[in-house]
Amino acid sequence: MYPAPIISLEKTIGVTFRDKELLVEALTHRSAVRRSGLKKHNERFEFLGDAVLELVATEYLFRVSEKPEGELTNYRSALVKGEHLASVAKEMKLGEYLHLSRGEEASGGREKPSTLANALEALIGAIYLDHGFEAAQRFCQDFILVRLRELLAAGKHRDEKSVFQEKAQEVLGITPHYDVISEEGPDHDKKFVSAAFLGEEKIAEGMGSSKQRAELDAAKNALKVKKWA
Repeated sequence: MYPAPIISLEKTIGVTFRDKELLVEALTHRSAVRRSGLKKHNERFEFLGDAVLELVATEYLFRVSEKPEGELTNYRSALVKGEHLASVAKEMKLGEYLHLSRGEEASGGREKPSTLANALEALIGAIYLDHGFEAAQRFCQDFILVRLRELLAAGKHRDEKSVFQEKAQEVLGITPHYDVISEEGPDHDKKFVSAAFLGEEKIAEGMGSSKQRAELDAAKNALKVKKWA
């Protein structure tokens, strides 16, 4: 299966690229580089798009809401979370346009949430490079930020640690605590494992590139263990 013609994607997003190579690169998964003869993949575009989206989301929330910083941070997290981006990408049928290796495609690469979320960030980066900040901002608003009310209604702005704490206090009258179980790797690429505890009982472990992310992952797993999710 070959990727769908990119002109269809341009119609969907309302952006016609001046430099089509930017769009092709943004849609090229790392796995496809050797197979297709393409020299570049989309990870650098993903890095750029992530930063653009974060700025756009931050400015948008600052303008539309009078909520304090902590709540705005949670709102932004819900907007830029991989789960949300993957959902947007899936509705756009972005997976149909990706260049993947045969192996990646056979393993369901066109539907993988992480691949779709990364591709959407890469697309934002490509729009920014080809048309500038305002076009990238418009795309983010039309396809991503527009769902804020829906995300808030679904409680997606509440992180797992907050939910786990509320449930633990409500059901057991206990406030969870977290301990780092292990950490490994060089300073620039640390991996942390943290455990979520209720009293002396270890409920679940989680992993992340920072202590905070490891604790969030542990809380997410703990919610599943306690069937509170």
